[in-house]
Amino acid sequence: MATNTYLSKMRPEDILLPTLSGVCCERGGFYIDPTRPVARALITHGHSDHARAGHGAVLATRETLDLMRIRYGDDFAGTSQPVRYGETVTLGDVAVTFHPAGHVLGSAQIAVACNGLRVIASGDYKDAADPTCEPFALVPCDVFITEATFGLPVFRHGDPAAEVAKLLHSAALFPERAHLVGAYSLGKAQRVIAMLRQAGYDAPIYLHGALESITTYYRNRGIPLGDVRPVRLTDRSKLGDSITICPPSSLTDLWARRFPDPITCFASGWMRVRARARQYGVALPLVLSDHADWKGLTATITATGASEIWVTHGQEDALVHWAVMNGLKARPLAIVGYGNEEEEAVIPGHAEGASPESITTDHGDSEGAVVIDSGQPLRGFRHDSEAGGERGK
Repeated sequence: MATNTYLSKMRPEDILLPTLSGVCCERGGFYIDPTRPVARALITHGHSDHARAGHGAVLATRETLDLMRIRYGDDFAGTSQPVRYGETVTLGDVAVTFHPAGHVLGSAQIAVACNGLRVIASGDYKDAADPTCEPFALVPCDVFITEATFGLPVFRHGDPAAEVAKLLHSAALFPERAHLVGAYSLGKAQRVIAMLRQAGYDAPIYLHGALESITTYYRNRGIPLGDVRPVRLTDRSKLGDSITICPPSSLTDLWARRFPDPITCFASGWMRVRARARQYGVALPLVLSDHADWKGLTATITATGASEIWVTHGQEDALVHWAVMNGLKARPLAIVGYGNEEEEAVIPGHAEGASPESITTDHGDSEGAVVIDSGQPLRGFRHDSEAGGERGK
């Protein structure tokens, strides 16, 4: 009877507590996606607003650790430990499990459970199909911490394949003009390339130098991208009738003017907002997002079965209002420092981060893991030998 009384008093804040530095788990001695360096960090994915360098120890999926190494160098953290999807790690008296988030390669939701109460920190996620990463996995929980990047009813992303079809139609309509597609360096650029291949486009696709490292890593992980060529090795004046993927900032740069009569495109959920398209001088906006739209957010919240919702980075107030109107307890977290990966344009070059060629694939590993860590558990990170469930690539 005493146990039941204790369980009834367990609150979400006893497991995870919002702080100015991110969501903290005092029972486990860690933060999730902390906004400043901490002793132990659990990272949901590799975008720089969630994955920062300088932590003492990092627990994340193999792909996220690899991407952090490419971006920040070998010493991005004191120590690091990979975890597979569905694998449980015990930290203090809480059990931590990573589940696919469908955002980018290696992205994860992090479930933290203690005494029968489960809280899930979603990180960034989407419920749309993506050929470059594991699909979002719905996991029932008591409390769901959701992003709200596109947390307004006006945001309806539509069919991603239709947006790619718009790009291909324009390329066919103007065969003498180069098409420059602005796309974020991690996730979006590779997704656009993969979707072009799915749509039947088999010509070479050219790549801005700032996107080479991560795209090479995706290819090394077995993501089919076809014939992708560095644009730096080509005379840009001869790239009419071509598609080039570049950072969004390059669309208005002198770099873009060297292509033959370029048509500027931008692949982003923000292209639903006409003012954003005008801001970048975009001729062909492509509404293609790696975040859930309003329908995706509300449908996911409902499907988790959570009775309490915490909302972070984005349109927090609107989603909190929706949750309350639908009979759920809800609160905004107002943590400053998330949501800026959409503004990323250029990542560190090979001289600053690790070359993807230096991250070798161990073909003897049935999981196809990229070997960058010793595989030894970090201090305080213990694997649950009884854990099962999903496994990563």
